[in-house]
Amino acid sequence: MRVLLLGGGGREHALALGLSSDPSVEALIAAPGNPGIAGIAEIRSVDPLDPAAVAALAVETAADLVVIGPEAPLVAGVADAVRAKGIAVFGPSGEAARLEGSKAFAKDVMTAAGVPTARAYACTDARSVAEALAEFGPPYVVKNDGLAAGKGVVVTDDREKAEQHARECGRVVIEEYLAGPEVSLFVVTDGDTAVPLLPAQDFKRVGDGDTGPNTGGMGAYAPLPWTPPGLVDEVMRDVVHPTLAEMRRRGVPFSGLLYVGLAITTAGPRVIEFNARFGDPETQVVLALLESPLAGLLHAAATGTLAAHPPLRWRDGAAVTVVVAAEGYPAKPRAGDVITGAERPGVIHAGTARRAADGALLSAGGRVLCGTATGPDLAAARDAAYDLVRGIDLPGSHHRTDIAADAIEGRIAVAR
Repeated sequence: MRVLLLGGGGREHALALGLSSDPSVEALIAAPGNPGIAGIAEIRSVDPLDPAAVAALAVETAADLVVIGPEAPLVAGVADAVRAKGIAVFGPSGEAARLEGSKAFAKDVMTAAGVPTARAYACTDARSVAEALAEFGPPYVVKNDGLAAGKGVVVTDDREKAEQHARECGRVVIEEYLAGPEVSLFVVTDGDTAVPLLPAQDFKRVGDGDTGPNTGGMGAYAPLPWTPPGLVDEVMRDVVHPTLAEMRRRGVPFSGLLYVGLAITTAGPRVIEFNARFGDPETQVVLALLESPLAGLLHAAATGTLAAHPPLRWRDGAAVTVVVAAEGYPAKPRAGDVITGAERPGVIHAGTARRAADGALLSAGGRVLCGTATGPDLAAARDAAYDLVRGIDLPGSHHRTDIAADAIEGRIAVAR
């Protein structure tokens, strides 16, 4: 199988590692890729937001499967253009990707499908914003209606900050706050059949103890020893299958990766958000534990044959990933710093580049690298991940020091 992987972040590096280890993959091409992916795939140049250009590259490279990593190309309709060439694509259509591209659309689908989620209002002016904030009270949850690279959500007790975020975004969804630990569940689907992966937990805020602004994710771990028994079955029954049925009813079936972001409240799991692709950094830990060949799984979803796919196999133990971020992230990340110590197994590249003059590895984004490790248990995996991070030298960088600590020490409780 010849596979074209679109994207060049940490999620795509993790996907590339999984795809390249699948015996059925004879060639892996990545566009635009990154220095980490370059070690295991052929790198090609393409504008990932240009549907026609991506479709042409898929034809040129004789791809049997195109895997679209980031959300923006999905919303731009890249999957539609590739499918029009008769090539299998792992990723939803542009219309179906609105589950991530518009928070208001996702809420409408959830309401129609009877999915348990937070009460919410779509707001476009100061009056509707003020009314929604007053009704829900603090903590205030204000979400940019469109794509915001994982940084469009503000959760704050400060009403002025909530109102400021709403003004900056223009169109927002304001929700009631859902209290409880969060869970990320990836579901591979062909639009009818749906297969859940291992639940994971990520860490959105930049600082230890969940302090500071939201980010695209500062670390993750899997599995989750504290989740209630039957959680995945409950979410599949009450969230995933009703959502897929509602999308089919609307004539926009969803195939690809449905990312279900959950809060485990005292009333049960409630959906915080849907994404239309693998999440970063949860992908790093979930795929590190997947033993089943990745390309075969994604191809089955892309070709409508997921029901015939064998049950997934998982490695024993646990996985932890810790993100190393550039100085100034998430506000104004600094780029162009030389990185050393990153050329080791387990170091995933996200925002990196090569200097043309001498091949030095440089920082080129906010979340630059992450250390991903497995172990016989969560504590061992965490120790190994932090060992990787300590070996990376990036001037001014920062990372959280508490990834997975609460789970290991039994400090996460779910009241049901």
